Amino acid sequence: MSRNSFISMAVIRRLPRYYRYLREMNDTGIKMISSRELADCMELTASQVRQDFNCFGDFGQQGCGYDIESLTASIAKILGLDENYRVVVMGAGRMGQTLMENFSFNRRGFELVAAFDTDRSKCGEVAGVPVYHVDSIGEFFASHPKADIGVLAVPADQARKGADYLTACGVKAIWNITKEELPIAEANGILVENLHISDSLMTLSYRLTEFENKLYGN
Repeated sequence: MSRNSFISMAVIRRLPRYYRYLREMNDTGIKMISSRELADCMELTASQVRQDFNCFGDFGQQGCGYDIESLTASIAKILGLDENYRVVVMGAGRMGQTLMENFSFNRRGFELVAAFDTDRSKCGEVAGVPVYHVDSIGEFFASHPKADIGVLAVPADQARKGADYLTACGVKAIWNITKEELPIAEANGILVENLHISDSLMTLSYRLTEFENKLYGN
């Protein structure tokens, strides 16, 4: 599989959407799809879809479109979903518990192995995931393979300390779902993806304002 030396973040952030739509289609038994049909789902142009895929190689057949099962597998590989990355959650409070109970890590290609918290009353098990006190991190990873990704689900004022715990675990990347922004390029080489649900809501608010201005001429 060939790919361009530079791929924009905009293209990368569209890949999970492609993957989600294609999986849904594959689950319903659809075998082939054209760039136009996929573009309609994504609210893009057919040209943009082809350009996105051309960043990673040739997937379609001229005049035939894309084989959905094959394309889904190719995007999964591009996204690293075949790597079966090991995940730990830092923080077993309401946010961490909700994530463990409702986010299907395994179905998405990740192995959720454990969670940690500073509150001993939260230790035990959540949705089949063992929860340990943070003091047990060293002992846990002395007898288990290192985690690849750490999910930071602690209160905002504990985000930096939680990130330090995850760094001590030897994780290579942090998915930060706290309100505290972490540098996306840490000095120690840890990759960080900051997720802010409020950003999505405010984006929707902007779009609604624009829509109403056009509709009512404000």
